[in-house]
Amino acid sequence: MRHRILLPDELGRHFTVRQAAASGVGRGRLAARDLDRPFRGIRSITTAETALERVAALAPRLRRGQLIGGETAMRVWGYPHPGMWSIDAPITVVVATGSARVRSHGVTGLRLAEGRADPWRIGVIPIVDPVTALFMCAGTLTDDQVVIALDAMITTADNYPGLRVGRPTLTTTDIEQRLQAWARFPGSRRIRDALSRARDGVESPKETETRLALVTGGLPEPVVQHEIHENGVLIARSDLAYPDLRIAIEYEGDGHRTSRDQWRRDIQRQRELEGLGWIVIRVTQLDLADTRPLLERIRHAMASRR
Repeated sequence: MRHRILLPDELGRHFTVRQAAASGVGRGRLAARDLDRPFRGIRSITTAETALERVAALAPRLRRGQLIGGETAMRVWGYPHPGMWSIDAPITVVVATGSARVRSHGVTGLRLAEGRADPWRIGVIPIVDPVTALFMCAGTLTDDQVVIALDAMITTADNYPGLRVGRPTLTTTDIEQRLQAWARFPGSRRIRDALSRARDGVESPKETETRLALVTGGLPEPVVQHEIHENGVLIARSDLAYPDLRIAIEYEGDGHRTSRDQWRRDIQRQRELEGLGWIVIRVTQLDLADTRPLLERIRHAMASRR
């Protein structure tokens, strides 16, 4: 195998052909087969294996004012969005109104009114702020999906899965102010209605989904992340609860099933709560696929307290 000329360290993992030429890299080296070509005018020293890596590969090509937006931005920030993020998913890039849209295979170029987006940078990726990302997606999301996204944006929990470390701290007031500034746009009414249903402190998308399912099914809204104390000692924090009735509702994700230690802690906590007179109802994805049996179990538990 022919020895490959080492590339300058300053080029990093992904770089444009122009950047390489400016660093003294010749055309022959850029044409070598060990370099990947994810986009026109881009070279990468390794092939992207995830959708996030593919976005990072596009970043060197983006000019000032060109930002990752929409669904792509939601996923880069780590906020919940329906469906899987496939590596070949189109990458949304926004520019200010009046500017030329980015045109490239695998890229969806959009225009956004000047001043609507706050520019951020995540590593090498220039990106719109989370609120702008959500507003751009609002027209394609359901009412409940918007609530799930809003819960993730305003949560103060540090264990919400997937959220980007260093994301901006947001409140419903912050989002309401941006909503007023944006005025009308596709999905604006959906955002406005969803804000009244968003709750702080949520720790997972499924927790929100469970809460919404109970309310839609005609049950009172449960308390989010209710702390259960006994003699001044914190015994547990329940995902959802009806404190007056001593009913705790816990969503069990795959982590609860696959982690032996987590499974043991769950069993121990359930025994402690039941020993204190609480009814513990454990919920899985199967319960959310058809909520009727779950709603009936909760109604039965409520009836037993009266």
